[in-house]
Amino acid sequence: MQLPVRLSGYSRQSAAPARLPVVDQALVWVAVGLLLLGLVMVYSASIAMPDNPRFARYSPLHFFIRHLIALGTGFIAALLAFQIPVATWERRAPWLFVGSLLLLIMVLVPGIGSVVNGARRWISLGFMTFQPSELAKLAVVMYAANYMVRKMEVKERFFRAVLPMAVAVAVVGSLLLAEPDMGAFLVIAVIAMGILFLGGVNARMFFLIATVLVIAFAVMIALSDWRRERIFAYLDPWSEKHALGKGYQLSHALIAIGRGEIFGVGLGGSVEKLHWLPEAHTDFLFAVIGEEFGFIGILCLIVTFFWLTRRIMHIGRQAIAMDRLFAGLVAQGIGIWIGFQAFINMGVNLGALPTKGLTLPLMSYGGSAILMNLVALAVVLRIDYENRVLMRGGRA
Repeated sequence: MQLPVRLSGYSRQSAAPARLPVVDQALVWVAVGLLLLGLVMVYSASIAMPDNPRFARYSPLHFFIRHLIALGTGFIAALLAFQIPVATWERRAPWLFVGSLLLLIMVLVPGIGSVVNGARRWISLGFMTFQPSELAKLAVVMYAANYMVRKMEVKERFFRAVLPMAVAVAVVGSLLLAEPDMGAFLVIAVIAMGILFLGGVNARMFFLIATVLVIAFAVMIALSDWRRERIFAYLDPWSEKHALGKGYQLSHALIAIGRGEIFGVGLGGSVEKLHWLPEAHTDFLFAVIGEEFGFIGILCLIVTFFWLTRRIMHIGRQAIAMDRLFAGLVAQGIGIWIGFQAFINMGVNLGALPTKGLTLPLMSYGGSAILMNLVALAVVLRIDYENRVLMRGGRA
């Protein structure tokens, strides 16, 4: 029987081994390795920050300890998320989406949302700040997968299948642009498009949606002076006009990566993190890795994220081959999320893409990003666990 979704590279008749581990151990250890490397690099990139008067009241271990707390919180949340059956996620997906919308509205309310560098994106929880846009990424993955399962019979009809999902993404996007957070909107739009495509939406409709999104982002850039200036700075970051303005971060990221050469200057030896490169522990952590570990370190990191994304997509294809459409689309949506965001972050740091405020998944400093990355991976591992249970002849 032909399945109503795209399953490139996976055969339904693939033989399962006689004895299977509970979950994909390689995926777990690669994720743990990235988390530990991220912890070390956040410490390395932030250790000199108290020398800056802006951070004078912080200790050299401040960001390291905060990142460690985020990892601990994320680990507990991931353990809890792993206990939730995929069927429960499927039933609750619309409510999770509505909850994320309410939080995106709340963050815009003065007195609730915290303003940092002119953007209102965070809600203070005391021990950490939470960014609702990170929850919105997972919520859109769940909602889009649930939506495609419900609309499978009419997926070839634009107004009944695609338009309602486009409206939902537009609502999320309008709230994110009000913060503003165009980077998160870009990731969410790509997640939704990817799930629609993998769910079997007509290719012509997919390319129509892609065209509309490209035009929409182009119009947003054209109508915004500071976004347009970022594009010009990206095209020529070394010019006198941009070197100390919008092109400052990019130019110093490129200097950091250039200093790393082949093997890097060694762990802790970065010069650019000494108040030259802004946001060295968050959006530009990849540049510090390039400076301290060189081309070899960058190449290893790119290969690792490629492997991680491919592994997650494989788990999704495996679930779809077992007629678990929602589970498969969720796993593939999470793979798109992590892979695309890593691609954007690396591209920005390498000067291949315009500067955009997106963290490196599993590694950059940021409590809510780490928390939701770990919850998303826990959901993938739960899908993998249920796949393995079914392979043994049990019931998920």
